[in-house]
Amino acid sequence: MSPQAAGLLQLTALMAALALAYRPLGDHMAKVYSSEKHYKPEKWIYKAIGADPAAEMRWPAYLRGVLAFSAVSVLFLYLLQRIQGSLPGSLGFSSIDPDQAFNTAASFVANTNWQSYYGEQAMGHVVQTGGLAVQNFLSAAVGMAVAVALVRGFARSRTGELGNFWADLVRGTVRVLLPISVIGALVLVACGAIQNFSGIHQVGQFMGGAQEWNGGAVASQEAIKELGTNGGGYFNANSAHPFENPNPFSNLFEIFLILLIPFALTRTFGRMAGSLRQGYAILGAMAVIWIGFTALMMWTEFAHRGQAFELAGGAMEGKETRFGIAGSSIFAVATTLTSTGAVNSFHSSYTGFGGGITLLGMQLGEIAPGGVGSGLYGMLIMAVIAVFLAGLMVGRTPEYLGKKIGTRQIKLAACYILVTPALVLGFTAVAMALPTPADSMTNSGAHGFSEILYAYTSGANNNGSAFAGLGADTPWFNTTIGIAMLLGRFVPMVFVLALAGSLAEQKPVPETAGTLRTDKPLYAGLLVGTILIITGLTYFPALALGPLAEGLAS
Repeated sequence: MSPQAAGLLQLTALMAALALAYRPLGDHMAKVYSSEKHYKPEKWIYKAIGADPAAEMRWPAYLRGVLAFSAVSVLFLYLLQRIQGSLPGSLGFSSIDPDQAFNTAASFVANTNWQSYYGEQAMGHVVQTGGLAVQNFLSAAVGMAVAVALVRGFARSRTGELGNFWADLVRGTVRVLLPISVIGALVLVACGAIQNFSGIHQVGQFMGGAQEWNGGAVASQEAIKELGTNGGGYFNANSAHPFENPNPFSNLFEIFLILLIPFALTRTFGRMAGSLRQGYAILGAMAVIWIGFTALMMWTEFAHRGQAFELAGGAMEGKETRFGIAGSSIFAVATTLTSTGAVNSFHSSYTGFGGGITLLGMQLGEIAPGGVGSGLYGMLIMAVIAVFLAGLMVGRTPEYLGKKIGTRQIKLAACYILVTPALVLGFTAVAMALPTPADSMTNSGAHGFSEILYAYTSGANNNGSAFAGLGADTPWFNTTIGIAMLLGRFVPMVFVLALAGSLAEQKPVPETAGTLRTDKPLYAGLLVGTILIITGLTYFPALALGPLAEGLAS
């Protein structure tokens, strides 16, 4: 079987698995977030934190809950790293420096998982399991809660109430993320991923010196790392490391975990909004972009244009032979079109156009299917903008799911889509203008520019993957990327929840013959076009200086 045919078979199997899980998981999440029943462990949590799960919140109160909980999480994770040297199970590692501790705390709480450190050489068992793994659950649950609040904004009328943040946070963790993660961890252990709390031990002599590895609760962290679209690896090699991702089956399973909840949330949206066809339209737009990007990436990497690739017989630099070009390409697209950031190959070693595809995937806003929760609410924001554009073209007041899209709603949507580009392009411009940040680049020219552009694109979009080659463990990058991650995560949430509140207060508008049918393929096509045009107009000049210039020169 040719590598291309094997890649097509993997993609087909992946789509079949996602299709089988789509309906039951989507319906289950709709029931979770609509239920008034509270399980006993959940009641214990509510009592411990002093929350009343039955109390409805308007959007300012919901936002305060999100921000307060996330601020406490950042502080806790920062302090945990700063005292690591005094903790048991630290494996002899010292406490983390202040700038790196801030960067890591911001990263994991913002669901970014950007890592400017070598995991196996910096973090002990307590920080890994009690800090980083815990935030993998909680940051994903926060994203799901915000998405559900926006869905309630569309579904409810004549009320500004969006549910209860604490109930949504706990239910998402206990009833969705935790059970699937347990199953996922068992599958990964069966595949060969390690799960232990062993210390540092030698594994052999290589190139005249001893190589040492430490163990860890890798399989359990790997499961939620992928399921929660987090991405931070136990080891520096991330999902290219055989302890995290042992074989081609585990590789495909990890991709399945990455895409599972973001795609299934469209079913949850349709169920909660009272129209499954609306969910299918959003699903169709996501699927078209994901499949298109995957096909383009595989074509680009298999073509391996460039003299070095042709001499080597393929674009295998930076890729694991266990996965090959196809398995690496599918993983790379899945991880950059979501907010995962996990890598099983190194994107800096991709062809010029291949590296550009990973960049563009993040710059779309990671909405196809996007991060857990963030993908759905990002796509719904784009759906509002697409409806607004359609209304302008036909001269009608735009409506979506029976809600008018007026001046307030479009301003909030516009602010949402402007935040991330402003952070990415602003920080990149400053970093390129100053002498010190540029010293961290391994490469010069277009590829060196792509390293810095990729770093801020990854940080501000809460992705977390790196283009490699950039020495990011400096006070400048730790601080600025940390700020970009926090602003890129929480400022858009302000506009999402404000939009949800404004929609929930509206009275439903009856459907007429002139109402735009947003559950049809025509609208899904308009939505895809809107996404690509907005992104192209925003980022094309920067892409032209980096990956496009590199690709055309090869």
